Amino acid sequence: MKLSADDLKKFDEEGYLFFPGKFTPQEAALMKQEADKIYAMDRKEVWREKSGVARTAFAAHTYNETFRRLGSHPRLIEPVQQLLDGDLYMHQFKINAKAAFDGEVWQWHQDYGTWARDDEMPEPRAMNIAVFLDDVTAANGPLLFIPASHKQGVVDAGHDLETTSYPLWTLDRETVSALAEKGGCVAPTGPAGSVLMFSSLLVHASPPNISPIGRTIVYLSLCHVDNHIRAFKREEWIAHRDFTPIKALEDNCFDELIAGQLQAAE
Repeated sequence: MKLSADDLKKFDEEGYLFFPGKFTPQEAALMKQEADKIYAMDRKEVWREKSGVARTAFAAHTYNETFRRLGSHPRLIEPVQQLLDGDLYMHQFKINAKAAFDGEVWQWHQDYGTWARDDEMPEPRAMNIAVFLDDVTAANGPLLFIPASHKQGVVDAGHDLETTSYPLWTLDRETVSALAEKGGCVAPTGPAGSVLMFSSLLVHASPPNISPIGRTIVYLSLCHVDNHIRAFKREEWIAHRDFTPIKALEDNCFDELIAGQLQAAE
């Protein structure tokens, strides 16, 4: 998957790209089934809401074959290599859930703000790429972006340790309002299998999900190998320390797993 000149221009201007239906329904269904298995596990990498439902599963690519392959999928790795101009390593891998009725808020933040402050990542030569495992709608807690906010660099933030189970460096209302006055606010929605790519400096959030419809998204946080983190304060399964360049697999790398899933269902 190569980005066009128009894609590159849009990313530079707005800080994100959206590709509806980049993975097939069958590929998305495979990933969703595996995500549900992981959420049912009692593992330290699976963090839960106060209600007990799963919120985030970290590092699934290290203990699940489907997500190992996703972590090296050419539809994700190749365009980020293009944008970051070189080899990548996996800084973070997580599967975020917005459970029906109980999915809590993610406050306004920049991911690089956390990576710089907590992990001592030298530069924002890193970005997120997200894969929808469910249909994401206006109703079930979509991501909210402030377009062009990545051009502001690292914005002042406070360390929120109380709002949710996951600590974040978050932006105050005045800052978010000022940025939105310039760039607006958007919520990309689309079918399971859609892909979002966004700058690590892009200001984003997501509202609670009080709908009866769940929403699961996989996030790969990819970083240029020369820009690896310098501090190791956080658990290795949250901020990875393996800086080996990722080698992209073949585009059909899910076919075998899908065939096995179908055979098991017969």
